[in-house]
Amino acid sequence: MIRVLLAEDQAMVRQGLKMMIETDMEIQVTGEAVNGKEAVALCESQAFDLIIMDIRMPVMDGLEAARIILSRRPESKVLILTTFNDDEYAFEALKSGACGYLLKDADTSELIRSIHSCMEGGLVLEDQVAANILPKLMKGTVQEKADDSLTPRELDIICRIGEGRSNREISDELALSVGTVKNHISIILDKLELRDRTQIAIYAIRHGLV
Repeated sequence: MIRVLLAEDQAMVRQGLKMMIETDMEIQVTGEAVNGKEAVALCESQAFDLIIMDIRMPVMDGLEAARIILSRRPESKVLILTTFNDDEYAFEALKSGACGYLLKDADTSELIRSIHSCMEGGLVLEDQVAANILPKLMKGTVQEKADDSLTPRELDIICRIGEGRSNREISDELALSVGTVKNHISIILDKLELRDRTQIAIYAIRHGLV
């Protein structure tokens, strides 16, 4: 069961999202917050697999809450769900370690697919959001050389993470077990001194690996 925390200040939107999410029997909303501060507090007292976070909320916004939660619980997944198709917001969300940035006009099937993708280690980006921020990530960075200590296999994995592949998809493409892929990712994080796979994806884009 995937345990979800919904952080959304509008009650009707929150209720609608809960109904959409729980059409999948493998996902359950086990916590709700009306602002970022409440979300942070709930994550301190309860265990959640995924936090679905709005950006603009009173008291504390979603980006600040995501940064705090992921700094304290790096194993958590944060999916930003917002009405704002804003490349700066999306860029900051990815830098904070969020596993995705999705717009609220997504339908039920897209939202559920995004949740499963995040849980499988994928990077979720709305097409129009990706079109805005990927050029920004790539601008002036293709000339940068990837770290010499990375092996060809590690570069293969970094490339696929940059393309948004999940661990399962990477394992299928490279004929490796999921456990082996996870071990490679842990080594990559240590070598590059990165926090999570979202930062690996940004590294891949900035170094012209995708």
